[in-house]
Amino acid sequence: MRLFPGAVLLRSPRLRILATLTALALLLGAVALPLANAKGSGDLKDRRKQVQSQIRGAQQDLDESSGAARRAALRVKAAEQRLAAARQRLSRITVQLAEARREDERLAQRLAVAQQRLADAQAALAEGKRAVARQRTQVSETITSYYELGDPRLRAFATLLDSADAEELTRRDSLGDVVVERESGVYDDLVATERDLAAREGKVEAATAEVADERAAAARNLERVTALRARAKTAEASVQQLVAERSAQQRRAAAAAAADRRVLARLKAREERIRKQILAQQRRASGNVRAGDGFLTPPVNGPITSPFGYRIHPIYGYYGLHDGTDFGVSCGEPMKAAGNGIVTQRFSDAVYGNRLYVSLGSVNGKNLTVVYNHASGYRVNVGERVTRGETVGWVGDTGWSTGCHLHFTVLENGTPVDPEKWL
Repeated sequence: MRLFPGAVLLRSPRLRILATLTALALLLGAVALPLANAKGSGDLKDRRKQVQSQIRGAQQDLDESSGAARRAALRVKAAEQRLAAARQRLSRITVQLAEARREDERLAQRLAVAQQRLADAQAALAEGKRAVARQRTQVSETITSYYELGDPRLRAFATLLDSADAEELTRRDSLGDVVVERESGVYDDLVATERDLAAREGKVEAATAEVADERAAAARNLERVTALRARAKTAEASVQQLVAERSAQQRRAAAAAAADRRVLARLKAREERIRKQILAQQRRASGNVRAGDGFLTPPVNGPITSPFGYRIHPIYGYYGLHDGTDFGVSCGEPMKAAGNGIVTQRFSDAVYGNRLYVSLGSVNGKNLTVVYNHASGYRVNVGERVTRGETVGWVGDTGWSTGCHLHFTVLENGTPVDPEKWL
């Protein structure tokens, strides 16, 4: 168990359960690789057990906090994930809305250009109509003059009859040709003007269609802008709501952390009293055993899932000591006495659950005490002597525990040390 300082508050949500949850995800995702590389069925089973042991260890790191704190941390994490997703949605919508607004400005400019082009075409069409009217008036006047003055070709024939000589006849005939050419030119001008008018009408039609298309595009984009504004408003409201939810979950998590600190403070005070008792017992001790590595018998037959040592707390994010060795075994498995000794403490607390202290006496000049935690129950009582290998209780998951396992602690003069140096 790692005892976190009383002054430590909840840190950044990214630090709370990231270590354990990330470890779980990586381990689960890595199962396929070692299994695929294994050569035989025996290797497969060994690799599977190894990975499962690592997963249990990652889960048991969460034993460093109460169930309420774990649940609160998970709710904070979930709220943060929902908030991050909502902010991403809002960001995407904001980008889309900005693009739609820029498109709206571009379409407005295109519509203005199209409308100006239409206005120019309409003005040109009006001028063309006036030109046609002038040409038609001129043709009409020319035709009227035919009736009033007679056909120029007839006048030319009359000139032939009235001519005094061939020279005058030739002169008058040339004059008649000029008149006929001028009148033919009037007709040609009218045809050309009417063709120009038709072309101008076509430009007006094209400009009118262009304006209609631009207006339709602008209308569609306006609908998109309106829809995006509504979505942005909804997304903003969602973000605000999730910010409030996250704050509420953070307050609950902080309250759970504060409750954990109070529980741990009481536990620390109790363990300090036990440590003093152990020191007093050591001072009264008369004998001493000289021992080396392997002095202690493993308390259970099972893999180590979480060793003794310092690490990042999965909930509170601080660097703390895991003061024992976790063995991954099933609930109900018998726990053995690690050596000959006497039961000095047996009680239950909120953190370690059912606990049992067995003093093994003075070893290498120090009192050596072993502690069994999270048990489902014990079969020995305070004051009883136990012998190496004797069943003292059964594995459980009481206290701050996420699953069946034994948290085994070794104390030298009341101070936790790495159990593996003795096993």
